[in-house]
Amino acid sequence: MLRRPGFIYFDIDDTLLDHSSAQRAALQDVREAHPALQQASFEELSRVYAQHNHRLWHAYSLGQIDRHALQRHRFEDTFAELGLGVSSPEAVGREYMQAYRRHWRWIPGAKAALKALSQSFRIGFITNGFSETQKKKVADFGLEALAGPVIISEDVGYLKPSPEIFAYAEAQSGAGAGDILYVGDNLVSDIRGGRSAGWQTAWYAPQHTAEENGEASFVFRNFEVLQARLLSG
Repeated sequence: MLRRPGFIYFDIDDTLLDHSSAQRAALQDVREAHPALQQASFEELSRVYAQHNHRLWHAYSLGQIDRHALQRHRFEDTFAELGLGVSSPEAVGREYMQAYRRHWRWIPGAKAALKALSQSFRIGFITNGFSETQKKKVADFGLEALAGPVIISEDVGYLKPSPEIFAYAEAQSGAGAGDILYVGDNLVSDIRGGRSAGWQTAWYAPQHTAEENGEASFVFRNFEVLQARLLSG
């Protein structure tokens, strides 16, 4: 049961902004720009890249590698596994990041809901990611004008769902754990991480139904539903 919160934190990637579509479009752009990458199908390239990217982010979250190793190896290891003769994976990685930024878009309904909720609630953001990239999203989409704390994992030194990042965010909010609502798309890093911190959670799950998960305080498939639920009192 969702109670009226005193403070709302939002995740950014794949909650407010469509990270997955931007990532896919950026991979398409770099593949089209490099004939060597076209030796593999786009679906194969996307699948292998996703596997290595996930593996390396997990290692990064455990402190086993630094960000530079992550950024280098996600393309280097992908190309090696697929047998693609790319002379400079690091250059492709830089092109990918430029393309990724060009494809950032709002999740449908998120902008209007965020603006409406910011008029009735104190809000903030918690996001995993590299500081300069996430700060650019915050600036480009005007998020800083709507919110108080903007918590970025690289700045704090911990990634969600680590309890340390939620404890830090709680202290920054000035609210007690029971008065905070966290809105996110990821069941592990957002919903379980927030729940472990003693927060309420709202799971943005457009591919699921409320009956599929009992861990979140509230499950919604579109932002109009979340907005109506919170503003109804």
